[in-house]
Amino acid sequence: MTAKPTLADLAADLSFGRTSSRALVEACLDRIEDPAGEGRTTFLHVDRGAALAQADAMDLLRSSAAAPSPYAGIPISIKDLFDITGQVTRAGSTVLANRPPATQDATSVARLRRAGFVLIGRTNMSEFAFSGLGMNPHYGTPRNPWERSQGRIPGGSSSGAAISIADAMAHAALGTDTGGSCRIPAAFTGLVGYKPTAGRVPRTGAIPLSTTLDSIGPIARSVACCATLDAILANDSRPNQTNRSLAGMRFAVPTTFVLEDMDADVAAHFERSLSRMSAAGARIERIAIPEFADIPAINTKGGFSAAESYAWHRPLIESDGAAYDPRVLIRIQRGASQTAVDFIELLAARRAFIAAVEERVARFDALIYPTTPVVPPRIAALQSDDEFFKVNGLVLRNPAVINLLDGCAISIPNYGDGEPPTGLMLACPGGLDYQLFRCAAAAEPIVRP
Repeated sequence: MTAKPTLADLAADLSFGRTSSRALVEACLDRIEDPAGEGRTTFLHVDRGAALAQADAMDLLRSSAAAPSPYAGIPISIKDLFDITGQVTRAGSTVLANRPPATQDATSVARLRRAGFVLIGRTNMSEFAFSGLGMNPHYGTPRNPWERSQGRIPGGSSSGAAISIADAMAHAALGTDTGGSCRIPAAFTGLVGYKPTAGRVPRTGAIPLSTTLDSIGPIARSVACCATLDAILANDSRPNQTNRSLAGMRFAVPTTFVLEDMDADVAAHFERSLSRMSAAGARIERIAIPEFADIPAINTKGGFSAAESYAWHRPLIESDGAAYDPRVLIRIQRGASQTAVDFIELLAARRAFIAAVEERVARFDALIYPTTPVVPPRIAALQSDDEFFKVNGLVLRNPAVINLLDGCAISIPNYGDGEPPTGLMLACPGGLDYQLFRCAAAAEPIVRP
């Protein structure tokens, strides 16, 4: 993995005059506009003039010692799920292409703008965020940097968000995570993806998938980058990460459900990570969490995503259903068959699941297991519906556990140069975001070979 600048690196370069916001933005725009690159499928909208104007404004403020934050002037990409004043939010779909432009920024976008980040463009995604693979039949699918000539998936649903950073078209990205949509593309592209406790970041101005499970989080190049962005998005203080030692930290490896069907590379990288963490003083225990095995039954009628997305999409489906990606439409329509009783029972099952799992893992600092059980497959191998849905379910399986738990989770790269990309996920119950960041900051330099 080639080292690229973190937000702290860029902030220092800006502060000491080694670069300017305009230079950073121009470099990103050049990458986006490179005809040999992935810009065309990574971004659905780029306003060159507005981005350069924002950059010039941040440079002027910095020259007057009035920069709104140390990160003012750094280019960031925005998933096409968020409102940006004057732009149309399409959610990776053609169905919404004719809706009126937004009259105000989404809350998360406004907070990034207030910190001085330059909005470089809107990124591609799985239509309506309804897939962990990142494929989009309307606008194309950005190719994974790993074995790019073979055309491997980027991961989704925040596909363009990850590729924008991996290809240096932005230096961070705003995404969403309902079942892994920040963590999956991060794991597949050598980045760090963070899913906060769902209520931590306001979702105002973001098109919902599931109002119960949705969370708003960043994708970036390091744990520290994600902690910085999370603090801005949550309008909260950044967690203290000065104690970066793994010694004495307690991690639980669930042996139920999430270690099934791992391919050889994922299994090898995972065991290597555990060995390295143990050598650094971490206390790792493999435990059964039988409640994880109940998840397929809990979601047997489509779960929260089907019920809540159908409630939002029903009028659009009635008027323009033929314009949907059929693979998305069929999953949304599962919500039509759920009854009020089904939904009430689903809520009760989730409450019981959360209570049981939280009690079982209370003595540990974090859970730890592979972000996905497979490495990124080739796009060409997913043309049949049967294979698409099989792989999509497998890729979503591990990260979605934490959304059902209403927890927080982070994916860290745990592969070396020349190896297929894989991610190591650390997770905590809801509300323990600070604790998770401390664990992740300690683990990050150990598991990255």
